[in-house]
Amino acid sequence: MKRFELECINCHTRMSLTRHLSGCPKCGENILEARYDLSELNVEAWVDDLGRRRHSLWRYAEVLPITDAANIVSLGEGDTPLIRSRVLAANLGLKHLYIKDERQGPTASFKDRQATVAISALKELGVEEVVVASTGNVAIAYAAYGARAGIKVWAFFPTLTPNEKMREAALYGAEVIKVTGTYDQTKELAAKFAARRGIFLDRGIKSTAAIEAMKTMAYEIAEQLAFDREMLPAVPDDNARWRSPDWFIQGVSGGMGPIGVGKGFREMYDFGLIDRMPKMGIVQSEGCAPMVEAFQRGQRIATPVERPDTVIATLATGNPGRAYELLYDYVQDFGGTFISASDQQAFDATRVLARNDGISVEPATGVTFAGLFKMVQEGIIKPDDVVVVNCSGHTLPVELEILDEQWQRQFDVSHRAHAPALPPESLISALEGLSENVRRVVVMEDNVDAARLIARVMQARGDYDVRLAHDGAEGMALVRDFQPDLVVTDLMMPGVDGFAVIEQMKADPRLNSIPIVVITAKELTARERGWLNDQVHLLLQKGGSIDEDLVEKLVTKIE
Repeated sequence: MKRFELECINCHTRMSLTRHLSGCPKCGENILEARYDLSELNVEAWVDDLGRRRHSLWRYAEVLPITDAANIVSLGEGDTPLIRSRVLAANLGLKHLYIKDERQGPTASFKDRQATVAISALKELGVEEVVVASTGNVAIAYAAYGARAGIKVWAFFPTLTPNEKMREAALYGAEVIKVTGTYDQTKELAAKFAARRGIFLDRGIKSTAAIEAMKTMAYEIAEQLAFDREMLPAVPDDNARWRSPDWFIQGVSGGMGPIGVGKGFREMYDFGLIDRMPKMGIVQSEGCAPMVEAFQRGQRIATPVERPDTVIATLATGNPGRAYELLYDYVQDFGGTFISASDQQAFDATRVLARNDGISVEPATGVTFAGLFKMVQEGIIKPDDVVVVNCSGHTLPVELEILDEQWQRQFDVSHRAHAPALPPESLISALEGLSENVRRVVVMEDNVDAARLIARVMQARGDYDVRLAHDGAEGMALVRDFQPDLVVTDLMMPGVDGFAVIEQMKADPRLNSIPIVVITAKELTARERGWLNDQVHLLLQKGGSIDEDLVEKLVTKIE
């Protein structure tokens, strides 16, 4: 049976993995790396045998933290293609640009790697329920693998998580809890919930699973580049069996992914499979870039960002903690940089990638490519460099029609002391500051049930005249005829959408003073959000349903 221990990266205490482990028992460090007894491993024979194994990340089982193969929970993750860019590379002036296409994992994210290792470890420990805090992809992957393993997943999401990501986690059977707060507040609430209910908290396995799983990406990249050796520039004394890139680029939030990739390259270097370590390009969103800001100041410890200002929720981790220190050390030892890109640059990069290489990615990966563009423009990356970019997450959302409306629970922690200001989360806030004489309301909403619920509850509680329209054209005709005191509109409607409604109302002298509240599930670009903020009274992010208690509170607020 394979033996491994966990080692604290701070005090180097060795320990066994147990279901009660939440960090180093000696110093409290929560980043633990697996150490394996490989004294009997013949590396040459092992590498030769890899080619005969089933193609998944579990082909590297000797360096993964599972002792019994019967506990492996797999959906065919890993072995994702390394795509050589043509058009985009030529436009950037790069000769050797590769895209590691992690979209092709079971849930279209490189977090599938983490989930298969974490859920397998939990199964080996006999864990039946797990609590995880996530900005999207981790919870989705855990939910899918948890469903396969029969492990119940409690998924806590911060308020700015895209609605589609929460729906997808719910689709796999996770208990979804939406927290009106930041990601750091969400992690705090998840930890308290787990302690109170006696449920295993993902933090106990998170760092180990993330690091050990993500390192398999490095193994794959080195193997795959070896097949292209004749197409790549020669390096001095290139006697290694595999080939490392000059650069590995990844957009980060918490940073565990590139830490794992770095560990993978270190292991291969120690095995003699590669002869050099790649530089690391770490990219963050400008609205939440604590690592970049600390690196630019020459500091090894990052100052947390308390109020993330980015619409890309999956990158809105304000406090990277010890992860930044590890990445900083890596860059100091082997080279690299930290760089940021704006939300708008990320969306622009997404279009450029799709139209040049036919690859559609989520905004977090758009940030990665925007950072790559900057690094090329600034001369940090050279034309002959071999560059690999981690490409994770597809733009397409999960199918919205599969689930019913009861798919999330909600906790509000925005009232806590020192909590950062957050966008209002309900229609109650929409009426704050409006005239008390608001009685005539037009609601434009293509979800018939949601629209009817608002009207029914309001009319049952008072003399409110609420008129409904289920598309923009019908709604504009109603507004002109009815002259309401308030217009509440969705953005994504058939025919005339919410943007056109706003433009038409603002252009009409008879209508341009009517307050407008926008409620949308659309993931807005920075440009769209800026335009809307200048045009409407309030912009709200729509949840998966309109709750009857919420509407009753709305009526009470009006009265």
